[in-house]
Amino acid sequence: MGVKIMIRTLKTMFRSKITATTLALVILSAVNLTPVSAKVEIEFEKQDWSFNGIFGTYDRGALQRGFQVYKEVCAACHSLNLASYRNLSQAGGPEFSEEQVKAIAAEAEVRDGPNDDGEMFDRPGRPSDKFVSPYPNDEAARAANGGALPPDLSLIIKARRDGANYLYSLMTGYGEEPPAGVEVRDGMNYNPFFTGAQIAMPAPLSEEAVEYSDGTKPTVENMSRDVVTFLAWASEPHMEARKTMGFKVLLYLIILAGLLYATTRKLWSRVKH
Repeated sequence: MGVKIMIRTLKTMFRSKITATTLALVILSAVNLTPVSAKVEIEFEKQDWSFNGIFGTYDRGALQRGFQVYKEVCAACHSLNLASYRNLSQAGGPEFSEEQVKAIAAEAEVRDGPNDDGEMFDRPGRPSDKFVSPYPNDEAARAANGGALPPDLSLIIKARRDGANYLYSLMTGYGEEPPAGVEVRDGMNYNPFFTGAQIAMPAPLSEEAVEYSDGTKPTVENMSRDVVTFLAWASEPHMEARKTMGFKVLLYLIILAGLLYATTRKLWSRVKH
């Protein structure tokens, strides 16, 4: 019986030899035709961020310095449309005082109205206002930047792969000479950490571009770390509260599991096995 089964198997394999060979050739052809120029992910410079990990928190000093960098450098072109000035005083953020926030908001000019005459007017900003955009609309932003639209930075850390390291690498990645054979187009700047290695935005930071009041040296690396920390908070302003709540929930579940285990042992201890 076993010999007959073996003979049938051999016959089946012989009959399907052509089909199997053809299938193998098709698979090999598909492998050989696979493009070798597949997209390679860019490796960003890894940084040790204080907000990483389950117990990570935002560095208050870095948040305040990062806001200063955003305000004095980034805000000239980039909006922060999802944040309000009052958020700057809330727990878990830069935690400026209410008086400081009022002064910061008052520096902005907000378009409001209409008034009793039906006309729009400008007024000083209030803590309840959203961060004022540097341009009235996308068309004006493109016109002022050679056709390129500066992205809103509210969620930039969440919107990019490995967002914090990406943005840090991007801001510190200027100044390198392009490799041989790479021609940088007019109006573009070489940056190996940007897709295509060419970006319309010139280097946003330079040594001592801002003056820190706490004595921190305003190097490009320090300013980049600070503004990345600030934008990480802007992307997730309730991160610390979320992590604190998660820790409390885990602790509650551990205690509950212990009580349930002890109760179960107590109840079943009366049952004879």
